[in-house]
Amino acid sequence: MPFTLTRTAAERVFRRTARLSDRTWLTPGYLRLRLTGAQLRGFTSPGADDHIRLFLPLGADGPHDGPSREVTPLDWDPTAGWLDLELVVHPGGLASDWAVGAPLASPVAVGGPRGSTVLQGTPDAWFLAGDETAIPAIRRFVAAMPQTASGRILIEAPDRDHQVDLAPPPGVDLDWIHRGDGPPGRALTGAIDAVDAGQRPAGAVFGFVAAEQSVVPAGRALLHDRWALPPEQTIVKGYWKHSE
Repeated sequence: MPFTLTRTAAERVFRRTARLSDRTWLTPGYLRLRLTGAQLRGFTSPGADDHIRLFLPLGADGPHDGPSREVTPLDWDPTAGWLDLELVVHPGGLASDWAVGAPLASPVAVGGPRGSTVLQGTPDAWFLAGDETAIPAIRRFVAAMPQTASGRILIEAPDRDHQVDLAPPPGVDLDWIHRGDGPPGRALTGAIDAVDAGQRPAGAVFGFVAAEQSVVPAGRALLHDRWALPPEQTIVKGYWKHSE
């Protein structure tokens, strides 16, 4: 078998205190943040789909006491003690508003990851699909691809102005799906539904679909039904749920 997905436990570090040290706008609706601090030394995140808790000092005495939101770690240096995150900006979002408005050097804390699903080995082909919230995980999967990789990536975003730079290997097609003013998930669901059984790549295919909750049935229908991929070799999940 070319690859496996293995669930591993993590050494649990409940919360690491850090500070916001840098903020970079990648699109009008997408931010990269850098957190730094001595307690980030030793941080690790083995799985591309990992989640950590970002504890925000909003109306609290310190970063350990505030509300929290889940995010995917993008990059880190366990020796220097920094951690990069990317967040979708949307008005009224707790983490989003903090990410946009917090002064540099603001305190924050991170917890986890509690466990990881680790891709071991090399798939014969890749199929990755998600919305903006899945971009950090997709970036990490792309970084793990050999230059000889083949496959396809579908990413839903509002429009061309909200596309981030992403450079998969030459054999991996990247398609941006623009939802315009439509509800989150509808455009990506349509794109996934349009992929038929005959488009299944040969060999052992790794499938990853993560986006707004409504996309999950379409992801399962493609990967598990039309392509007959073993569920233990796929990841299909809703990262968030849209409320009217």
